[in-house]
Amino acid sequence: MKLSNTKLASAVVVALSLSALAGCATNSGTNPALKGDIQGLVQLAEAEQVKRSVVSMVNAIDAKQWDQAIAQFNDELFVDYSSLSGQAGSMTKATDLVSGWENLLAQVSTLHQLSNFDITVQDDQAEVFSHVYASHAADGIAGYWDAYGRYQHKLRNINGTWKITSMTLIMHGQKGNLNFLQEVIKMNESNASVSPRRVEFSSDGAKLVGNLYLPANYDASKKYPAVIVSGSWTTVKEQMAGLYAEKLAGQEFITLAFDFRNFGESEGMPRFYENPLQKVEDIENAVSYLQSLPEVDADRIGALGICAGSMYTLMAAAEDKRIKSVVTAASWLHDAEAVKLFYGGEEGVQAKIDAARAAKKKFAETGEVEYIPSISTTDETAAMYGPYDYYLNPERGAIPQWSADKFAVMTWEDWLTLDPMPSAANLTAPTLMIHSDGAVLPQYTKQYFANIASEQKKLHWIETELDSPFHQFSFYDQAAEVNESLEQARQWFSNQL
Repeated sequence: MKLSNTKLASAVVVALSLSALAGCATNSGTNPALKGDIQGLVQLAEAEQVKRSVVSMVNAIDAKQWDQAIAQFNDELFVDYSSLSGQAGSMTKATDLVSGWENLLAQVSTLHQLSNFDITVQDDQAEVFSHVYASHAADGIAGYWDAYGRYQHKLRNINGTWKITSMTLIMHGQKGNLNFLQEVIKMNESNASVSPRRVEFSSDGAKLVGNLYLPANYDASKKYPAVIVSGSWTTVKEQMAGLYAEKLAGQEFITLAFDFRNFGESEGMPRFYENPLQKVEDIENAVSYLQSLPEVDADRIGALGICAGSMYTLMAAAEDKRIKSVVTAASWLHDAEAVKLFYGGEEGVQAKIDAARAAKKKFAETGEVEYIPSISTTDETAAMYGPYDYYLNPERGAIPQWSADKFAVMTWEDWLTLDPMPSAANLTAPTLMIHSDGAVLPQYTKQYFANIASEQKKLHWIETELDSPFHQFSFYDQAAEVNESLEQARQWFSNQL
């Protein structure tokens, strides 16, 4: 059965029609004509689902929601773009296909418009023809590139979900800069070959080491807005801070990820001592450093924090008005009541504070530092006890530059008695907070946001499964959360800095 676009009823109308006709069939007995109507509506509903899979795929590409794009495909599919590239079509993995798009389109804005759908549904197989008009533009590349033609998609119903198994582009023409794709490839290769600049600056007498990321097509004669990026507690610049800093630099910003005092390549004693107030000072001293650089516009400096880095960033921005704009992702914000939820209730919290005070006394008297593991699945005394893959997986956060076995016990008092919540009343910089129901303490992010003094503020909520307790860690390095957070951050800083 073939269905034109004009015949595709909305899902709501189809559902209501099916319900009404089902009632009629019960009252009127067997009616062949009525059965035919019901079958037709069922096919309309199936066609609408087929169409939605194709549309969701191109919308996900435009939004750079790569996990959502992958979800529309079968694990392997046939891809034929020979009318554009001259290369014959072939079978490919969906993950490889979408990863290629992600790399190619990292700095490219796209808009796909599909129309004139012609859909055939037969049992668990479907075929879709549609007209496509795709627009492309990128900073640093002259003009635009538009391509138009027809798409042919084949789909199969797999466990109740329509998945794309074949995709063929039939090019009819193109407009604008016909060398656009080649220039994008060259730009991406150029960006990939640029290493961050290793920098050093002082924070209360201690030497801090950081990586400075420059925008593509960097021009030393210009001044750029700059953003300081801070990661979660105990982490180093090569983890989530560096990932966000590298990707955010793009075409527009200078970004800085650095090792806080006591961590990584930076100086500071005791080692692996998480001191929140020192970290706030380090961010403020990073502002002073950036203001000293001739390529940085001293009046356009922002700050971005991930997880606990959000807490330190917000506190720094509330104190230091030189920070002109703030973005947080998966912010860890707590108070005296919240810490009880994670650290054994009132008794557990007090025990850790007592241990920290004893460790500080021992260090003052002997110079010896007491340590526990940073992460463990077997040692309940570890700072993070549990199967937290980000910190355990060498392909993610368990990198050589980070210590999995050293967390200074004296940290507990500073960490558990910290309350960043009152700082919201002093935060006047424009602030964007990105969070989800699956990330840590969502109600605290909402509470902090409500109390921010600035009238220029935005709360961006990322949808997730409510029973996903580890969504917090997805913000550290997973493409969907990182890309959506960065896209929001890029727009925010572009408008506010």
